[in-house]
Order: sequence, then C-alpha cells, then structure tokens
Amino acid sequence: MTPRSALLAGDHHVHSTFSDDAVSTPAENLAAAQSAGLREVRMVDHVRVSTTYVPEFLATVRALPTVEGLTVLTGVEAKILDASGAVDAPPEVLAALGTPRGPDRVLLADHQVPGTDGPWSPRSTRQRIEAGLDAADVVEMLVTATIRAMHAVGRAQLAHPFSVLPKIGLTEDAVPDELLDALADAAVATGTPVEVNEKWHCPGPRVAGRLRAAGVLLVASTDAHEAADVGVYDWVHG
Repeated sequence: MTPRSALLAGDHHVHSTFSDDAVSTPAENLAAAQSAGLREVRMVDHVRVSTTYVPEFLATVRALPTVEGLTVLTGVEAKILDASGAVDAPPEVLAALGTPRGPDRVLLADHQVPGTDGPWSPRSTRQRIEAGLDAADVVEMLVTATIRAMHAVGRAQLAHPFSVLPKIGLTEDAVPDELLDALADAAVATGTPVEVNEKWHCPGPRVAGRLRAAGVLLVASTDAHEAADVGVYDWVHG
C-alpha cells in the first residue's frame, strides 16, 4: 500500500448506524479504516438537543478492539442553530466534551443558515436574498455564528465549512478575507480543527490555504455514511 500523506492518513468524520442515514456499524468502519491504512479515524454521529443515544454510541466505540497504529476518536455532529452560536446538541453531551463521559469533540455543521430567529433552510434563505436581504450579511451571519459556537463549546471541529453556500446560490468567493481571518483566529484560539471534506468538496483551495497559513489545523474527512467510503479520497489532496 502506498504510504499516505499526514493529512490523508486520517478520516475525521465517519458515520455509523447510530445516524439514521448511515448503513455501516462502528465495527465495520473500524475494519475499513484499518484496511485503508489510516492512522486516525473519528467516529461521529448526528445529534439534536433531544438525542439520547450518545452514551450507547460511546460505549460501543470504546468497546471496539484495539488496532495497532490506529487511533480511534469520537465526536457528535450538530448544526449551529442561530446567530448566537447555539448548538443543536444535548446540554449534558456538550458539558462532557473531552471527559471520560463524553465525546472528544462536537462537529459544528452548517446544514442550514444560523439565522437571527433560528435555522434558516436553504430555500428560505434564498427567498430572503431574493426579497432584498444582502448576501454579504448572510455570509457574515454564518461566519459570526460559527465563531460564537466554537468559543461556546470549547472542543469543536468544523464540519464541511461553507457547504451551505452553494445551496443558497453563493460560493466561497462570497466570503471576504477579513471574515476568513476572523474564523482562523477563532479556530487557533480555541484549538478547533477544520475539515477538508471529501463529500461536500469544501473548503476550496483559497479558503483552506488561508486557514492553513494562519496556523489552523486542517484535517481530512470523507463524511462517510458507509464503510466502503472510509479513507477514500479523490478530491482531497495531501
């Protein structure tokens, strides 16, 4: 097997059957990570404030057999709810981050736009823009909410940053350098890794390069929902 670069030796966003849209078990994902020659894999599943399965998920992952040379990390993926940076995860899970009772990190996701009054769907966001809302204000709200969420939870990872932009008719070009620099400053200050995500092809070279230059830790992820995709990178390059 060809040796992997440091970036591609990890897959920091892998879903299991604890997520309702994934098909592989944690054990199957572990076997796939080993087969792919990974050195790190982060087992992650979706949560909301009402989710109750996290203790069972963590117990299942921690009971997996040890694989020499492969570090297994844990996380939960939750969307940023609103412009204040509130996160859609159980409070007890957020309180236990980084302790023996909780996951290592919470993956902050922009599945929707964190609006002033709650999450805005892509469709409703497009309608607001068409009705006169400045797209620049939407971008600033997204970045500001993400920064607030990073500071609020303390142990985050940015999941597929800016994946919501194409859904609302924008690209990463709409994010000015000053907002990227503010995001980078927050990521460095809070020790927050930022994904380069295979599934959603984000962030692109400009954003990733600027974050890396500012000292942000970039990690590769497939966002795999089945074991066959774990550690398989075509778009992400080391």
